[in-house]
Amino acid sequence: MWLFKRKGPSGFSSSSTAEEVANGINGSGLTAIVTGASSGIGSETARVLALRGVNVTMGVRNMVAGKQVKEAILKEIPSAKVDTMELDLSSLTSVRKFASEFTSSGRPLNLLVNNAGVMATPFTLSKDNIELQFATNHLGHFLLTHLLVETMKKTAREMKREGRIVNVSSVAHRFTYSEGIRFNKLNDKEGYNSWAAYGQSKLANILHANELARRLKIHAPFHDHDPKTKKKKERRRRRRSRRNDTHIQSHLKLVHLSILSYWNRFFI
Repeated sequence: MWLFKRKGPSGFSSSSTAEEVANGINGSGLTAIVTGASSGIGSETARVLALRGVNVTMGVRNMVAGKQVKEAILKEIPSAKVDTMELDLSSLTSVRKFASEFTSSGRPLNLLVNNAGVMATPFTLSKDNIELQFATNHLGHFLLTHLLVETMKKTAREMKREGRIVNVSSVAHRFTYSEGIRFNKLNDKEGYNSWAAYGQSKLANILHANELARRLKIHAPFHDHDPKTKKKKERRRRRRSRRNDTHIQSHLKLVHLSILSYWNRFFI
């Protein structure tokens, strides 16, 4: 019921802002990449993360627009740690270049927000000859995540703090083609529907997130048969689980409210 400004299970509504959701969160010492940060949801996410002390790298296709957003953030938050790097998610070459430059810099990475995207475009092929929406919204982020995940694992080990990968999707995933993702017809111009193709790319985002969660989930099996030791380990595991759940919810709420704040700022 949050669409009608009634609070949902999260305790927030459509009138809540990203700042309200992130209130009390201290992101000092964390590093984040936000794709598509030169406008809309991405710029708001970058702004609020910077406001909470996170070191933010804005991955942007339009460097001029990215610089303007960076300057606006620094004007509002002089202490903000914000950087811009060129990133065109529709080009696999650009994605590889971005990931290579970031990893070569030796910077840690705690949070990856896969936000950049295009919506309901006329049939167009990317530079890699892949339907543009699927290439930009899913494949580019899929490759970016793959290239950065080891850096995130390394950061998590060194900081002893789990990282987060956030795929910004849409309710439009419900309105894809009848067969779901048309893997054998991605470049079928004759059967192309701009909105169904958008939904297809958003469905891919969700499936990607689900599979990442499955593959990156940390399992802690117990092999010790001493009952006392097992009880101690189980208590520690539960405490870690509660802390992790709280951490996950904080990040998810932050990104969720970045979306709501964007709509409130520009469309309400």
